[in-house]
Amino acid sequence: MVRVGLIGAGKMGISHLSILGAHPEVEVVGVCDTSRLVIGALSRYSPFPCFTEYKKMLNTAKPDAVFVAAPTKSHAPIIRDLIGSNIHVFTEKPFCLSSEEGVPLIKMAKEKGIVNQVGYHNRFVGTFNEVKKILNLGFLGEIVHFSAEAYGPVVLKDKQGTWRSKPNEGGGCLMDYASHVLDLIQFLLSPVEKVHASLIKSVYSQHVDDAIYSLLQLENNVTGVLSVNWSDESYRKMSTSVTLMGTCGKIISDGNELKVYFKTSECPPGYTKGWNVKNITDLTSPVNFNLRGEEYSAQIDHFISAVQKRVLNDKNSFETSWFTDKAIELIRKSVKLN
Repeated sequence: MVRVGLIGAGKMGISHLSILGAHPEVEVVGVCDTSRLVIGALSRYSPFPCFTEYKKMLNTAKPDAVFVAAPTKSHAPIIRDLIGSNIHVFTEKPFCLSSEEGVPLIKMAKEKGIVNQVGYHNRFVGTFNEVKKILNLGFLGEIVHFSAEAYGPVVLKDKQGTWRSKPNEGGGCLMDYASHVLDLIQFLLSPVEKVHASLIKSVYSQHVDDAIYSLLQLENNVTGVLSVNWSDESYRKMSTSVTLMGTCGKIISDGNELKVYFKTSECPPGYTKGWNVKNITDLTSPVNFNLRGEEYSAQIDHFISAVQKRVLNDKNSFETSWFTDKAIELIRKSVKLN
């Protein structure tokens, strides 16, 4: 059994806690949140030991691993303390408030052999993994253009009173929605090297961005468009999609469906010339506990297995997530330059 603690019992923290609580190889030994109201409810209605100070939780519960779901501004100091205590770390995205904050943490984790993972769940979605497979096999030919999009109904009114509406705490669509899409671009194609231009707009928020539109150039010189908006009420929940244009075909994929067009009969097994459609149910492995989608459990399963040394610590590491933090900075800089 892996002894696990949780820091931050907000939306994502409770989601992780539900999955961890049902995991057959996890013992939840502590839950920490600064809200006495939240901790009071968890103390009364859950079996988990509860704390309002994470250092007290670490000293008392002595977890092997900790999930960090606190506001982004607190990631770096908390992660530093966890690594210093030889505790494996799963943190919510983005990794840090800045790329500069992340550099020493990457070095510390490597030196101490700490298993580390960041919550970019798209890398565990079956359709996107199938896209990666097709690209790796070369059947799409040379990639000439991409578009990556995400839309959803997060901010639909003027007044916002949480940390997500505060730029110095990691709030805003760029740090939240767009980070998922930037990480997905890196996973499928390459890290962002240059941002030619960006538009960052506020729709309802007063202090943070609600929409981002950017022209990106990747390290492999592929160029494309980023379009993200979390103030789109035409969507019931977050919807992420990618379109990839290649010399031998085209891919359109989201979290539910993969559509592939091949110009010739030179294509992977199970595909034919012309249009092909595959659904997420054809491409997803079952998980022990499905909450909000298999990918949320799959990422936790991978982390726990990595702590147990059953699999390599090779997905969504601090190091790969640092490139996403860097891409966010490049987008901000491109707005200031235009």
